Amino acid sequence: MKNQTQPTGQLVIQIVAMPADTNANGDIFGGWLVSYMDMGAGIAAKRQAASRAVTVAIDSLIFIKPVSVGDTVSFYANLLKVGRTSMQFKIEAWTMAIHEEKNNKVAEGLFTFVAIDDQGRPHPVVRNTTTNCR
Repeated sequence: MKNQTQPTGQLVIQIVAMPADTNANGDIFGGWLVSYMDMGAGIAAKRQAASRAVTVAIDSLIFIKPVSVGDTVSFYANLLKVGRTSMQFKIEAWTMAIHEEKNNKVAEGLFTFVAIDDQGRPHPVVRNTTTNCR
């Protein structure tokens, strides 16, 4: 993990962290952050596959800094590789605090999805570069 100053990938979700999302320490609960990372990757996977897509693995996940109530949290998806039926995305979570002018990277992870049909069976991923998230 290098010291980044800007997000990589496509913005897929942006939300404000609220008091109801805190843990016992007053920081935003890690599970809340992971759920939005998964949703963001799911949006990118659905777009790439041009069909339903399901999470099959969280290959890695690193929490870098805590998220505070009131922070705007932005999630970015970057397609790393496409298999026959699978796709792997790097997801980054960045915050912008109310009184700051710079973004802070707070988490990153690798999420793997599989494209599925209406019966829930894996199917080949459409390899259309216009839907690529890079």
